[in-house]
Amino acid sequence: MQLSEFYVDRHVLVTGGASFIGSHLVDALVGLGACVRVVDDFSSGRRANLHRSADQIELIEGDLRHFSTCVQAVNGIEIVFHLANIHGGRGFIETHPAEISQNLVIDGNMLRASYEAEVDRFCFASSACVYPTALQGADMDTQSRYLSEEMADPFVAGRALADGEYGWCKLMGEMGLTAYGRQYGMKGVSCRLFTVYGPRENESHAIIAFIAKALIRQDPFEVWGSGRQDRNFTFVTDVVQGLLRAACSITDCRAINIGTDEIIRIDDAARRVCDIVGFHPESFFFDTSKPEGVHARAASVENQVRWLDWKPETPFSAGLRETINWYRKQADIEDLQRTLEHKLFER
Repeated sequence: MQLSEFYVDRHVLVTGGASFIGSHLVDALVGLGACVRVVDDFSSGRRANLHRSADQIELIEGDLRHFSTCVQAVNGIEIVFHLANIHGGRGFIETHPAEISQNLVIDGNMLRASYEAEVDRFCFASSACVYPTALQGADMDTQSRYLSEEMADPFVAGRALADGEYGWCKLMGEMGLTAYGRQYGMKGVSCRLFTVYGPRENESHAIIAFIAKALIRQDPFEVWGSGRQDRNFTFVTDVVQGLLRAACSITDCRAINIGTDEIIRIDDAARRVCDIVGFHPESFFFDTSKPEGVHARAASVENQVRWLDWKPETPFSAGLRETINWYRKQADIEDLQRTLEHKLFER
């Protein structure tokens, strides 16, 4: 089935719809002809992110930690894309564990409210952070170069060692969805997102942080960690396509990766940013006192191809240029010079 056929005139809720990823999803759904409702508390989402679709959506401002807000949000809804959560870059999630743990409340409330409202499908935005950290170290004997969906499972010995409070909350959200599927027949899918980047993201994440540092001509140029860790940066429009296709195609509450298999080392990403911006620092400073996350993280795309007949299409070089062009247009260099260090630890 074509996405336009599936979503046209469907009543769709996007929680966290004013966020970086959520707002791109809202724009795509509006373009497909869906009737879109957004709920967001604007603790990190921005109204400006919704400027393209603001006059075509219904907007609820509310906190999903309150069950009554969830009930209001799902009323009359057929499909839920649940992206709302307390999250930030590596600096935030490692310094705000208690706040992160409140995601358990948000996810539990949304699952219960969606079930009681007889929502047809529930798409849960999960994370690559659910994968066991033991599979993502520097030791090649224990490292799994490409993480496949069966490697994270709370019911199988050795497959549950998620990445911090954030990873555990996402893994428990997946488990909650499958529990509602088993007991009540709820239809849904968990989408494990891998290192998303693109326009509307903020400086607490690596790519935007690198762009900001290049624009203010930081020298030495700071990179958190050794720089030898790697990721598979996935462009936001590809992630949106993955979410839309997964919600359309998968109903048995399984998990699926949404990520590219193009592996980029962090130090290489920093240097590519500097090259495109046209800034060539005299030196790079690799600050190993700062949070750097796991050593190696990349998605297996086999099931994206098998289950969705699709995989992400945007090469890092193209997505990076588009992101830099966007950020240049809206960056306030003087403000960045004063506030960047603080922004790196925000949500």
